Amino acid sequence: MTDPVVRPATRADVPALLDLIRGLAEYERLSHLVEATEASLADALFGAGAHVEALLAEHGGEPVGFALYFHNFSTFLGRRGLYLEDLFVRPAHRRRGIGRALLLAVARIAHARNCGRFEWMALDWNTPAIEFYKSLGAVEHPEWRLLRVAGDALARLGTRDGQPADALPPRDWA
Repeated sequence: MTDPVVRPATRADVPALLDLIRGLAEYERLSHLVEATEASLADALFGAGAHVEALLAEHGGEPVGFALYFHNFSTFLGRRGLYLEDLFVRPAHRRRGIGRALLLAVARIAHARNCGRFEWMALDWNTPAIEFYKSLGAVEHPEWRLLRVAGDALARLGTRDGQPADALPPRDWA
């Protein structure tokens, strides 16, 4: 078996990335939540002020996995970190070192950028992924709970005090 090739995603990879995202959603039984389009994904990764990055894994020239990540910040450390939003390898290509290669590539990026930490989440039922991450030294933090506000609830919360959404000046991300 040849080693997988892991490389930064390019704008030309957007269709393959979206296909892999849909594969991840199917695996996680969350296909009904996918709203991303090629246009929205291209803008998030390569548009003005983009703060999201992706790696693509190829095996035999075929896109078989990806990692999508971005910087966060730790107030306690006073340094930025790297957050892995998603890592996915097509089921037919698992157990070939592709997931490990993707995770190690993102870890190298975090280390090279002097990040204070590298973190991500896994669904509680995804035991194979959790065990894989632990085998590489990841530590589970069960005392932390993910909280989320999205969709209509976010719209209600964002306008709760009667202020219009544009009441605050936009952040200049450039």
